[in-house]
Amino acid sequence: MVDAGEKARFYFVICSETEIARGEAKAFDLAESDGSGGSKPFRIVIARNGKGEYHAYRNACPHQGVWLNIGAGKFFDETGELLQCGRHGAKFAVETGTCLSGECEGAQLEKVGVAVLDGDVCVHGVALLEEDFSRGHDDDMEDTMEITIHS
Repeated sequence: MVDAGEKARFYFVICSETEIARGEAKAFDLAESDGSGGSKPFRIVIARNGKGEYHAYRNACPHQGVWLNIGAGKFFDETGELLQCGRHGAKFAVETGTCLSGECEGAQLEKVGVAVLDGDVCVHGVALLEEDFSRGHDDDMEDTMEITIHS
């Protein structure tokens, strides 16, 4: 059996690279190890900038920890170049996760390792687990996808 520390070194396929267009972002509802044999929700956002590069972050605004998306999964501001907190309006650089304006100016989104391998967008550096979490916030999760990891 592979322990949580070992799983953190694996790459986990999240979606096909064609599922996120340039200038778009999608939320994914995953599960990670809680460090004591259980699991906890691991909600992420994967954004693709205009150059086609992928960037992944924990889907939580550093201001109050709320999800960045609301409604139908909108993540970008009106320019389409900055991630924006749907609740408080804070704006973040897609490439670095740095808050450029808003209540948490200067703070960082928590980066998640992401890579494209054989046409798939993968995350790495976290111990993901197979788990099914109930969303509980359906109005905020219309465009969020659930991922299951298979061994």
